[in-house]
Amino acid sequence: MRTADVPPIPAALNALLLVAAMGAGTLCLWTASHAEALAVRLVAAAVFSYVNNTVFSLLHEATHGVLHPSRRVNNGLGRLAATFFPTSFTLQRAFHLTHHRHNRTDREQFDYLRPGDHRWLKRAQWYAILTGIYWVFVPVGALVFALAPGLLKRLRGPGTRYGEQTGADAYLGRLEEAPGALIRAEVLGMVAVQAGLAYALELTPAGWALCYAAFAVNWSSLQYADHAWSPLDVREGAWDLRVAAPLRWVFLNYHYHRAHHVHPQVPWLYLGRYVDESVPRPGFLRIWLQMWRGPRPLPEKRHE
Repeated sequence: MRTADVPPIPAALNALLLVAAMGAGTLCLWTASHAEALAVRLVAAAVFSYVNNTVFSLLHEATHGVLHPSRRVNNGLGRLAATFFPTSFTLQRAFHLTHHRHNRTDREQFDYLRPGDHRWLKRAQWYAILTGIYWVFVPVGALVFALAPGLLKRLRGPGTRYGEQTGADAYLGRLEEAPGALIRAEVLGMVAVQAGLAYALELTPAGWALCYAAFAVNWSSLQYADHAWSPLDVREGAWDLRVAAPLRWVFLNYHYHRAHHVHPQVPWLYLGRYVDESVPRPGFLRIWLQMWRGPRPLPEKRHE
């Protein structure tokens, strides 16, 4: 797609949505920490799991440089959004762009059991995604990199089946080129924002954990449902999932994931125009339920 054909970035709308979603998330954190009724705290956590996905979707836009036309403002807003994940914007961008390069290659076939795979590790990684445990590795990984970058590099496992199967070789390999000082500054900002919220709002550990546990499950499930058992193609290996319109709006069209992978420079607002209706579009719920059965054997015709 030529640059002239790319729709304009909805910069003002993006900024408004980011402020609104972060404000709503803050209110949810406060409610989950201070409401007396358990039902109210649970509702607050459930709402947080969605509005923080709006924040993440805007962070995702920033990693592609389509949150704001000014690169400086784009990155600044991306760093702000990252504090609510919480993670480092620079790390998130490096890892996400790595995902686009390796999508559905042998380094990102978590849904298939390939010959030579460690099956217990494949299933552990798979159910970590489904249960939200996968989310924990993002903020913890950012903290570890800031405090002890050498530790993550030792976990890379370059040239090993473990490194290829988990994607650690490809993803952690990016850390060798990562700007350590910038990442440490972003992690410090992430900690400052989270600590500032906890202090100003008198958040309880239980209230914070309840909200982020709900977000972890919600966010983590979608992160692979939009790829599970899709074609083994770097650009077209994703689904434009069918989901109720209000949910798709909250996720800022993130379910139109095939359209995004084929046209990563197109802002979220216009992705619906790029959905190919001639390509199968499974429902999110159907894919998600099938995922609980675990990874499948790689079909013989797809062996490399």
